[in-house]
Amino acid sequence: MTITAITPSPEPCVEAGWHAEDYHLGGEVTRSLVDALRPLGSTLLLDTLRQPFFKVESHHFIIKGLLGATSIRVACHRDHTNETQQIKEAILHHETD
Repeated sequence: MTITAITPSPEPCVEAGWHAEDYHLGGEVTRSLVDALRPLGSTLLLDTLRQPFFKVESHHFIIKGLLGATSIRVACHRDHTNETQQIKEAILHHETD
């Protein structure tokens, strides 16, 4: 999977010490992409919703998004932004469905 762009998130979270970005992907978010992100943290997948939602949470970051969307949101504590590299690698090494 490719990351076509990374843009600052419109959600205000800087006040809480978090930095958030939207990762725009070269394809849709699928269950297999969520499975590829699963080793990074505690995973929640609500796939029975009309618009299935997922969240992967670790001590220093949160990844969330909707199945079928072409972007995900990544929020990282400002003191641990280097940990986003492992998120990028998991996405880039994921084979698209």
